[in-house]
Amino acid sequence: MLRGLGGFIDDLDPVANAGHAAIVRSQFAHARITGIDVSAALEHPGVIGVVGGAEVAAASSPFPVGVEGAPLQYAAAVDETRYVGEPVAVVVAKNRYLAEDAAELVVVDYDPLDVVVDPLAAPAEATVSDRSFSYGDPDGAFATAHLVVERRFRFPRWAGNPLECYGVVCDWNHAEGALTAWANFQGPFTLHAVAAAALRLPGSRLRLITPPDSGGSFGTKAAVFSYVVLLGVVSKVLGAPVRWTEDRLEHLAASASSTARVTDLAAAFAADGELLGLRYDVHEDVGAYVRAPEPATLYRMHGSLSGAYRVRNVAARNRIVLTNRPPTSLNRGFGGPQLYFALERTMEIAARRLGVEPVELRRRNLVRRADFPYRTPSGGLYDSGDYEACLEQTLELARYEERIAWRDAARTEGRVVGIGLACVVEPSISNMGYITLAQPADDRLAQLPKSGNAEGASVSINPMGGIVVRLSTTPQGQGHRTVAAQVAADALGVSPGDVDVMTSADTSATPWTVASGSYSSRFSGVGAGAVHKAATRVAAKLRAIAAPQLGCAADEVDLHDGKAWGNGESVSLRRLAGSAHWNPDGLPAGVEPGLHETAFDAAPNLEPPDADDRVASSAAHGFLADLAVVEVERETGVVRVLDYVTVHDAGRLLNPLLAEGQVRGGFAHGAGAALFERVVHDEEGNLLSGTLMDYLCPTGADLPPLTIGHVETPSPFTTLGAKGLGEGTTMSVPAAIGNAVADALGVEDVEVPLTPSRVWELLQR
Repeated sequence: MLRGLGGFIDDLDPVANAGHAAIVRSQFAHARITGIDVSAALEHPGVIGVVGGAEVAAASSPFPVGVEGAPLQYAAAVDETRYVGEPVAVVVAKNRYLAEDAAELVVVDYDPLDVVVDPLAAPAEATVSDRSFSYGDPDGAFATAHLVVERRFRFPRWAGNPLECYGVVCDWNHAEGALTAWANFQGPFTLHAVAAAALRLPGSRLRLITPPDSGGSFGTKAAVFSYVVLLGVVSKVLGAPVRWTEDRLEHLAASASSTARVTDLAAAFAADGELLGLRYDVHEDVGAYVRAPEPATLYRMHGSLSGAYRVRNVAARNRIVLTNRPPTSLNRGFGGPQLYFALERTMEIAARRLGVEPVELRRRNLVRRADFPYRTPSGGLYDSGDYEACLEQTLELARYEERIAWRDAARTEGRVVGIGLACVVEPSISNMGYITLAQPADDRLAQLPKSGNAEGASVSINPMGGIVVRLSTTPQGQGHRTVAAQVAADALGVSPGDVDVMTSADTSATPWTVASGSYSSRFSGVGAGAVHKAATRVAAKLRAIAAPQLGCAADEVDLHDGKAWGNGESVSLRRLAGSAHWNPDGLPAGVEPGLHETAFDAAPNLEPPDADDRVASSAAHGFLADLAVVEVERETGVVRVLDYVTVHDAGRLLNPLLAEGQVRGGFAHGAGAALFERVVHDEEGNLLSGTLMDYLCPTGADLPPLTIGHVETPSPFTTLGAKGLGEGTTMSVPAAIGNAVADALGVEDVEVPLTPSRVWELLQR
């Protein structure tokens, strides 16, 4: 990577003479399209063709959605555009410069319609799903409560902004009626069926290939299938291969961001601080369409509505609301930041009103180590953990008592300082069925059940002893190669440097299930588990081949240092591989030729939602306890984070260095949401944060010091005892920093991002 030798989508030239596409996008958030004139564009030099929305609709089907009543979405607007930036037409030319120039010559006539950007002000028909859930006895809990805290919390849209934007190359084969698409697509497997259905192709006729490397995603590229379909149709209509690379302005305007959520949360407490009940009322702004994989953001955390606490009475009302903003998709920690900002702010407010230290209130309510495996009221199954140990280590690393004394002393000097906590359960390995909670139980039970989460991997050894691992986890920079090589090497008794790992995914060749890919921090739980299982099977075969040569039983053979050892003798792995390939007749009875194994690792306990709407929405659950120390500048409202401590329990750590990198990456993402980032549209749906001058991301210099600790309680449910940890700090940091700023200002209402102007206004009040 440092030498510029990575293989990214724009480095690939898989098909000759591909035309370059430029997308004509809607300038209105909501309007009827009354006409499109492409004549001038077609006459422009170098133009191969122009494809409009009507042609897209004629050659494809609308995307399937998981919510009845939601509007149909094609890959381009047909008669009506529903957000600024929606594709209206595609111009293809010999190069991108000519395509961009020609795109400006396309004339689109619009008849503007009413615009909705605020989900709370949306008309009734904009709510396409309204579901209520109740577990335990929430009404009874609130009726007997000593204290009820009720607040409204807003969490804005925010973006992933990876270094590398979208890229697609499409080649339609008219002779075979098939499409091959190369795309830096995070979800080639999870959304393969969706894209195939939209293209009116059987699954075998759609081949999706990802490049070896991807310049990040953070969930954003989980929705790139719309462009795969769009460019696929364009290639079909024009009879030519087509490529498109998104620029940064397009990405900010029309790619995908997280949902915006408004949460009205009520919490009931006993006089001693016991959390008795929770009641959520959520409006989820998903944009103009419910585009797969949504409504994942709303329901991914359903099994964890109670957070890290033992509360048994929980109710929720979830409303999916359409607005005239771009369709949303996953963003790192999807659903977690929105849920925990409301829940953890409520815990801090309750502590203040009860006159209890925030730390003590959490101690009284945390799930205890003896409670695991712990079933939440909404059906989540927390596998393992020591939440109290994590919290205590956080306090120790932060020197909490000293910090409290320092805070109080600083305040006497007139400084505006505060301390904030957040305790967060981090789910990983999502249940494929949780999204169906958006449907009523009767409708859901009448359909094919959806459940589980499985991952595949293959391990092979060639005749020269070369070891190759093939993954289907489509990494975007998380270090899957390193861990996969490590896991395979441990099983085969070789050095990780002897293992080559292939990460380029191909839906026609890679071992996969519909759950395969990189999302919800599932690699360490099932991705590495699949590698371990495949490598273990290859190792068993090596032992069987070596045993007769060493004069011992197969279970007496030990693999290490690149050799098989037994009876005081050894034979090299290369020689054993040669035997399997070159001399199959000489293999022991029952041993098949070759050394290639494919294995699938399936997470347990992930059944479909039951008739009472309970679901184990994830297979593994990490935990983290965070503490933030902040100071607010009175004159400017600038928030400076002086110290930040985070302690994680992610089960068994497969690679501590990579684990720290994931924590730091999640921390940067969470700090962006807490202090800098939000997608802003005006009342007419026009984007106001359309450049990186307006949409502010933290740089390395903006990030505060970070202290990381770990507690390891291996998961009893995953093959290697590992859980995910790539999203935890993204979930916790907005809440912890929000709590610290609220403590500094002595207020209850704070909204992220805590920009200087917002904080300054709070100071003036």
